[in-house]
Amino acid sequence: MNPNDATPSPASSSTPYAIDAEGWCAAARRVPSPNCDPRAEGMTVDLLVIHNISLPPGEFGTHYIEDLFCNRLDCDAHPYFEQLRALQVSAHFLVRRDGSLLQFVATVQRAWHAGVSRFGEREQCNDFSIGIEMEGTDTTAFEAAQYRTLAGLTQALQARHGFGDVAGHDHIAPGRKTDPGPFFDWAAYHALYLQAASAPVQGAAMSAGAAPLLRFTGRISGA
Repeated sequence: MNPNDATPSPASSSTPYAIDAEGWCAAARRVPSPNCDPRAEGMTVDLLVIHNISLPPGEFGTHYIEDLFCNRLDCDAHPYFEQLRALQVSAHFLVRRDGSLLQFVATVQRAWHAGVSRFGEREQCNDFSIGIEMEGTDTTAFEAAQYRTLAGLTQALQARHGFGDVAGHDHIAPGRKTDPGPFFDWAAYHALYLQAASAPVQGAAMSAGAAPLLRFTGRISGA
């Protein structure tokens, strides 16, 4: 993907992605999930994790992702769903194919997205990370609108929480997970993030033009 294909318009650059004191994004449609719990006292957010998801696999625009994260999935509605029966998972955010944004868990809370995981010397990445699901698959290119939303949201999240690293689910659970997959364009994401970071976000503490240093594991590793 050419980053220029996803260059934010002035209107999209001003979208209020800022995260409030309770950890909610005003630009997102709020769909509260019960699959979360408090972070440990004194725990800071140090990592952003990128995932992909579609339910059923390869089908987009359905309500089943919301149903899964809110424990209301009808597991008889599709054969694939049988393996999801009794599963309790969530992510903080979902970016739909059209770039629309949903939020399931406040960022100050721990969402259940990473599972068995390790980043650097630290295990249990749910404890110190924020999870973003991109609607998609390992074998499908993501949409320009999704990268725009993801970049703006990343900037706002970094301004709110001050984390230093971005990684894919495959980087923190190698051999167990493969998402966001080879069709996720880390270079385009990084370029758009730098553009978003040069613009102010309403309510953010970071000054305009001060692009923070974020380490994009996927881009560094060539994934």
